[in-house]
Amino acid sequence: MFYRLTRRSRIWILILLAPLFINNKAFALDNRASFALSHYIMGGVYETQGNIDRAIQEYKKALKADYQSSQIRLSLASSYIKKGDVPRAIDELKLAASLKPEAVEPHAILALLYAVQEKSDMAKEEYESALKNASKLEPENIEIYKSLGQVYLQRKNYKEAEAAYKFILDLSPRDSEAHFFLAHIYDEQKNRQAAINELKKAIELNPDYHQALNYLGYIYAEVGRHLDEAEIIIKKALEFEPDNGAYVDSLGWVYFKQGKLKEALKELERADSLLKDPEIEKHLEEVREKLNAIQRR
Repeated sequence: MFYRLTRRSRIWILILLAPLFINNKAFALDNRASFALSHYIMGGVYETQGNIDRAIQEYKKALKADYQSSQIRLSLASSYIKKGDVPRAIDELKLAASLKPEAVEPHAILALLYAVQEKSDMAKEEYESALKNASKLEPENIEIYKSLGQVYLQRKNYKEAEAAYKFILDLSPRDSEAHFFLAHIYDEQKNRQAAINELKKAIELNPDYHQALNYLGYIYAEVGRHLDEAEIIIKKALEFEPDNGAYVDSLGWVYFKQGKLKEALKELERADSLLKDPEIEKHLEEVREKLNAIQRR
């Protein structure tokens, strides 16, 4: 049974909670502040009790008194989400974000809602905003910058991604993962030598970094350099993940560049059975064509 607060009880709650909100800029500091706060608190009570319709009513009353409160709009959006009214929730979250540009929560929740709706570009944009704001609140939190770097990479914003990972290295010079992703950025920009340099640094810091071992070996195969070394380091990567189709493909591609066509065919057929990927199929087709050409001679 829902417990109905008396008017006197509500007044005492306001008195007790007032110090918590006295410095909260989410509430307009005018003669209507207590009215807004009262309905905001009651909205929270109803929402906790599962009475979402009453919670929405209370939050709306609070907004009439303080329509510029980002926090009230955020709570109203929460109630709309619980009610299943996503469009109204999105509208309130957008308003909350515009009223408090430095906030993290509205952007983070919007990212989740857009992701559920399979609006990936909009989700990434909101996630990026959330992470940027979070980085201002915690300027030395490396994990935030790593997540931000990943968002930039997914959106192919390589300049911003590079800046994020370089900043991580300023904070933590021995972060092998940052070097790995810098290598990926440079590789995407066709700067293979810079990518090789970063991968070497990653492996130097973490000799068992099998993703970096495979990546370096594959780049060597692509450029046709250090093929014996490429074979060694890819085989080392395979010791960690013997059935990784991407690693098996890398080894097959090294064999092809070494002219070991039968070995290449064997490894690439195995890679194709482990992982369906257009790049593996392309490699396999090229090896088969070369073998057929030799047989026709």
